Amino acid sequence: MTLQDVLARIAPASAAAMAEARDHQSRLTKPPGSLGVLEEVAVRLAGAASACPPPMPEPAALAIFAADHGVHAQGVSPWPQEVTLQMVANFLAGGAVANAFAAQVGASVTVVDVGVAADLPAADGLISRKVAYGTADLSAGPAMTVAQAVEAVETGISVAESLVSGGARCLITGDMGIANTTASAALICAFTGRDAAEVTGRGTGIDDATHARKIAVVRRALHANGIHSGEPRPEDAEGGTASSGAVHSGSALEVLAALGGFEHAAIAGFILGGAAAKVPVILDGVIAGSAALAAAALAPAAVDHCVAGHRSAEPGHTAALDHLGLRPLVDLELRLGEGTGGLLAHPMVCAAVRVMHEVATFDSAGVTEKQP
Repeated sequence: MTLQDVLARIAPASAAAMAEARDHQSRLTKPPGSLGVLEEVAVRLAGAASACPPPMPEPAALAIFAADHGVHAQGVSPWPQEVTLQMVANFLAGGAVANAFAAQVGASVTVVDVGVAADLPAADGLISRKVAYGTADLSAGPAMTVAQAVEAVETGISVAESLVSGGARCLITGDMGIANTTASAALICAFTGRDAAEVTGRGTGIDDATHARKIAVVRRALHANGIHSGEPRPEDAEGGTASSGAVHSGSALEVLAALGGFEHAAIAGFILGGAAAKVPVILDGVIAGSAALAAAALAPAAVDHCVAGHRSAEPGHTAALDHLGLRPLVDLELRLGEGTGGLLAHPMVCAAVRVMHEVATFDSAGVTEKQP
């Protein structure tokens, strides 16, 4: 399915289903509001599915999109680029943290090569959809062409469709790509209007000198691509709505192409594909957050189908979640990526929905309600 086809299928959350879910919550055998944020998760999923109670979000499927980045040449990461390839092999062998967490929650793991800078041998669990052997250096100009960005987005859409048709009822975003937090920071600057110093973190663990260089590289990338942090870009496609400090609609693909990685574009498509299928998407950390900003700029209603799995230790992730209006379920100072935070959150999302299916109402249980 093409990007335009998917955008046409994405609908906002059903207000009627959300109202019905809130009413149902008020009649369950518990004090109103006693499950806190979990009640809103259930309401959110009801709205996304246009059904009360919403379908159980299981089984879950994790998709790890892997790609390399030309900006790595600027010394923004202490890890050599070949680690991307090596970690893909580790995922496929079942030896990564994401594999352990996926086993814990019963989620499948699919690895998608959208731009690793090396050829990968065929393997079970690997989908090869390489757009190119890594992006260009975003600090010197566009990381990719718009056509490449669309190809990567449509790859993410295709993966989401395949997993859903295979029985997945919840999608979880994952990523792998050395230097991808630099691209994420640049995207977050562009989409939220924040300054590079506010949103650029230490990624896999860098010293002060490398962090300062990373911030400078993000600023140089914005300048090289004609994007000014803190200032809104005008829309240049039909259907866009301007918002302070944000990029919308037609310009979203241009910004994604200029500053993103192939995995960012693919995750944006993965989110859009899940939203079109009315299947909830649990977002992982800062990579997913920056990709979700692009997805939301293309289809604002896509956010209604997302749950923020956790809050990354990366400062840009908080900026992205605030801009999207999403509240993270887990805050454990994680900064691994791979989908680990989303996997940890999945049982909470299931528990929120299970309450709607299995907890008795005051009437059905014969329990006296709180007196007015």
